[in-house]
Amino acid sequence: MSQHPAAPAPTPTTDSAVATVARRRDWWRDAVIYQVYPRSFADSNGDGMGDLEGIRSRLPYLRDLGVDAVWLSPFYASPQADAGYDVADYRAVDPMFGTLLDADALIRDAHALGLRIIVDLVPNHSSDQHEWFKRALAEGPGSSLRERYHFRPGKGENGELPPNDWESIFGGPAWTRVTEPDGTPGEWYLHLFAPEQPDFNWEHPAVGDEFRSILRFWLDMGVDGFRIDVAHGMVKAEGLPDLGSHDEMRLLGNDVTPFFDQDGVHDIYRQWRLILDEYSGERIFVAEAWTPTVERTANYVRPDELHQAFNFQYLATHWDAAELREVVDRTLDSMRPVGAPATWVLSNHDVTRHATRFANPAGLGTQIREAGDRELGLRRARAATLLMLALPGSAYVYQGEELGLPDVVDLPDEVRQDPAYFRGAGQDGFRDGCRVPIPWTREGSSYGFGDGGSWLPQPEGWGELSVEAQTGVPGSTLELYRSALAVRREQADLGAGDAVEWLTAPEGVLAFRRGDFVCVANTTGAAVTVPAHGRVLITSGEVEETGGEAVVAADTTVWWTTA
Repeated sequence: MSQHPAAPAPTPTTDSAVATVARRRDWWRDAVIYQVYPRSFADSNGDGMGDLEGIRSRLPYLRDLGVDAVWLSPFYASPQADAGYDVADYRAVDPMFGTLLDADALIRDAHALGLRIIVDLVPNHSSDQHEWFKRALAEGPGSSLRERYHFRPGKGENGELPPNDWESIFGGPAWTRVTEPDGTPGEWYLHLFAPEQPDFNWEHPAVGDEFRSILRFWLDMGVDGFRIDVAHGMVKAEGLPDLGSHDEMRLLGNDVTPFFDQDGVHDIYRQWRLILDEYSGERIFVAEAWTPTVERTANYVRPDELHQAFNFQYLATHWDAAELREVVDRTLDSMRPVGAPATWVLSNHDVTRHATRFANPAGLGTQIREAGDRELGLRRARAATLLMLALPGSAYVYQGEELGLPDVVDLPDEVRQDPAYFRGAGQDGFRDGCRVPIPWTREGSSYGFGDGGSWLPQPEGWGELSVEAQTGVPGSTLELYRSALAVRREQADLGAGDAVEWLTAPEGVLAFRRGDFVCVANTTGAAVTVPAHGRVLITSGEVEETGGEAVVAADTTVWWTTA
């Protein structure tokens, strides 16, 4: 009989090893990409807000964690009505985050460490403080600048009603009426999100010209790719027809809508791909495309369009073997015909962290206000991570999940900044809980985030989940991630590919083979007995082997090699 700990000691990653990975072709097909939310990662100047210099100082940590690339959420000049997703200047860094020189230094340092940098691009809408929009308002009806957005006369006797029945994703009408320069009530403009985020009109050629220029600006700066925000939303149906029903206002609906997943977006991406392919170094596009089905998502990653698209269907799946197997099969089957890699993601800046989602009963959605069973949630989160990293394709890690961080569900109302929180009937508005600055040290005013507190309050006890507290501790969640990423790199049968071989397993258990590699995930609340598949590489929980069999603890994933 043998017992295996939760995770073996990590294998240090050398600079040369990381650099080799970064140089290889098709790196993005099996890349592990780490999302940094700049406000909440590291604060270099003690103002309580994370910044580019703070990120730069922590790049060695990300190198040693074992990721291939870093995706940065927006750091552009912005009034911050929606945490930077309301961009006023796409070629400038907001002063709260630093300067263009800081961005340049960060990109250079990342490349020196063998890390790639992917930046957010927000093409569906701008800030209402964007120069185009300010001029459109100032020039009044008939301004050519208004044609670059969706300005429309209102309905009703005096134009007092919105042009159609669309509602904002953040709640309330998707239209706001402007006051014209002469002081009278005037036209309405479309904003699928906050009123401070007017939607561009992508039928106007100037919009396409501008974004092709923006792409070249950042590619010339050296970025390795773009994550495209609301990639499914740029094109609207001709005539902006009424929706008729508001059941589809959630990002992940059941059908194509007049404002989401319109086929016209694909013409835009074909033009963009031509630009990207002019540059060396295998730059990539990643789509944030909330589509009704995985099959629709595959349209975004056809060979002449984007490289990857987030798999939100997988993110929204419960910790249930049958459901997980179905979405894995559908994902692989959908991506295979277009030759694109599958992607797998469990958390991001818009959803409740999976350590908290899995701590609660299934069926509560991706934004949850209850802490749930913390021990259960962490156990399932660790197991889900090993399952995700074992699947063929690329994986995304959201900052802090490697520490097992839960959502902060008890933030005081007065500190919340999510714009959806202040508008009814939209998103739940509790995204601040996953955006609380992460802890680096056991002690300090913000547990090592910075010297001047943090823009959102961190919970008591946050220091015990910090990088300092978990580093070198066998079985800690941080060491589990470090070990898993090291093993993933070392095992030839992990990473890229487009298929798994499912193995017979007890109910509630997923088991699959990839060459000499075998993954078994027990999603049940009780230990199960399965065949021992060789040498244990890593496990998220306890495993006991005897007589060719293995007893796998509840909510535990195990990696074996038969080599």
